[in-house]
Amino acid sequence: MNKNQIMSRLLQMLIVLIGISFLTFLLTYLSPGDPARNLFTASGIIPTPEMVEEARVKLGLNKPFFTQYKDWILNCLQGNFGESFMLHKPVAELLMSRLWPTLKLTLASTVLMLVFAVPLGVISAVNHNKPIDYFVRAITFFGVSIPNFWLGLMLILVFCVKLGLLPVVSSAGDFKSLILPAVTLAVAMTAKYTRQVRTAVLEELHSDYVIGARARGVSESKILWGNVLPNSLLPLITMLGLSIGSLLGGTSVVEIIFSYPGLGNLAVSAITSSDYFLVQGYVLWVAIIYMMINLIVDISYNYVDPRMRLRR
Repeated sequence: MNKNQIMSRLLQMLIVLIGISFLTFLLTYLSPGDPARNLFTASGIIPTPEMVEEARVKLGLNKPFFTQYKDWILNCLQGNFGESFMLHKPVAELLMSRLWPTLKLTLASTVLMLVFAVPLGVISAVNHNKPIDYFVRAITFFGVSIPNFWLGLMLILVFCVKLGLLPVVSSAGDFKSLILPAVTLAVAMTAKYTRQVRTAVLEELHSDYVIGARARGVSESKILWGNVLPNSLLPLITMLGLSIGSLLGGTSVVEIIFSYPGLGNLAVSAITSSDYFLVQGYVLWVAIIYMMINLIVDISYNYVDPRMRLRR
């Protein structure tokens, strides 16, 4: 991907972000409830109509819709996403404080997944239609079928309640608190990626260049690790980028089960409390993170697959 292609992608990202920001603002604008009233009720105050109207004027909610959207997007460009009604702190500060815990959880679950998925997928592909292949496929079937919330609760029951080895309530700074949420997320990912690795390796093993290498007497291990596995990485990198983006923005269920202080937990609390500024800021942040990760994945193709560099 050359500079012109990168600039084109950045322009596309900007257009998409504008659309996402407008849609997010529109939906929160049309949603039931009054943000000005929520500002008081979040603090346990029953406001009078005069107090609500004064708050609406202060927040700019008395202005026309497009004026409100323009003011909000201009503030966002300056890093000001508003203030949370629920926590009485700047939205940007809250999102930044929760980003690192979610990032740690994402990286931990991704590393766990790669440690198990790649070897299992390769072993399954190399032993195609043999007992070990059927065994791995059976495991992945159950792994994909298990709901995250059920698995998380079972892990809490066994390792926290019965054995007492790990804390029930997770915290961002404790390594032990990271283990069970990471394992819960990694199980389904490992099952899915094992299947993808198996499929990609099987396709490469039946390629003409593999047949030619075998005819020339090249060892199976050299073919597998030197040619087949590197050529199988491209579709996996695409999936990995999508998975990391979705984990950074969508680990809500697991974070709530383990009381983990991440972005997903914060977003659910914001939605249930009708904290509109926090919801808007969260959606915008997740959209930016998701698109940036996909851009990085596209750029990485040049280094993984030499054929992409030849297409410039």
